[in-house]
Amino acid sequence: MGAAIMTAANAMQSNERALSPEQQPNADALVKRLADTLHRLNEQIEAAVKAGATVELIRASRYHNGIGQWGDQMMPIVRLPDIPDRD
Repeated sequence: MGAAIMTAANAMQSNERALSPEQQPNADALVKRLADTLHRLNEQIEAAVKAGATVELIRASRYHNGIGQWGDQMMPIVRLPDIPDRD
């Protein structure tokens, strides 16, 4: 496979090399905020699956900043089990 998976720590180290010193504190805070948000998202996905849903994340778009960096923007596909009407 060969695809690298970037953890929050790897992302912060990568940012340290790419950004100037005056940009660094802001970048670290943004990476931590992203990691925290993803953690909360994963908790919500687990809760939805435990409740019977199937959850799939797909790339909805790719955001480019115009100077070489990009990020995938995600969209959830949620499938709920068929529940018979209780008439």
